[in-house]
Amino acid sequence: MSAAVIVFPGSNCDRDCKVAVERSTGEAVQMVWHAETELPQGLDLIVIPGGFSYGDYLRCGAMAAESPVMQAVKKAADDGVAVVGICNGFQILCEAGLLPGALLRNKGLKYVCKPISLTVANGQTRFTAGYQGQREVIMTQGNGDGNFFADAETLARIEGEGQVVFRYVDNPNGSVNDIAGIQNARGNVLGMMPHPDRAFEAELGSADGAVLFQSIYAAA
Repeated sequence: MSAAVIVFPGSNCDRDCKVAVERSTGEAVQMVWHAETELPQGLDLIVIPGGFSYGDYLRCGAMAAESPVMQAVKKAADDGVAVVGICNGFQILCEAGLLPGALLRNKGLKYVCKPISLTVANGQTRFTAGYQGQREVIMTQGNGDGNFFADAETLARIEGEGQVVFRYVDNPNGSVNDIAGIQNARGNVLGMMPHPDRAFEAELGSADGAVLFQSIYAAA
């Protein structure tokens, strides 16, 4: 599998994502600076990492969504390449129009950082097939703007079309319908607030995140 992690000014989980994918799949990962206008050839996976791109100024992910590299990411997504946006990466994907909905301030107006239990809402995706029926997984939450919101029409569509991939067992931020992660209608773009890159080895408290990356590897 050929994978790349996009690096924005303010990213602080880019190296985490690189290490997580490499240790989960055994494949090397390339780092791509946000100002690039082209991506490496032959990619199977693009990761938009967590962090505070552009210092979270304006709106979380809004400035990063306009970075030059995002045009190449959009084209790759249109061509069927798997794209995963984690935390701030989820925000960027929504701001860029690659996923529906928006991420608002947490309902409690506090930053949430702790291990979190999730249910696998759709185990038949290229991102979750490796869980093989495992119903509950543990990853790590770390955000202040993770409250997923969508209007009633959009919410009905993503629920009806199986685009909800993960839900919170105990919703920490007020996300509508306990949504923790969604995919696009085509099934090749995933956005999620919890961090699989912080839960890819047992020593980190959970290795469930590794299965997500391994699922993508198996489908590549």
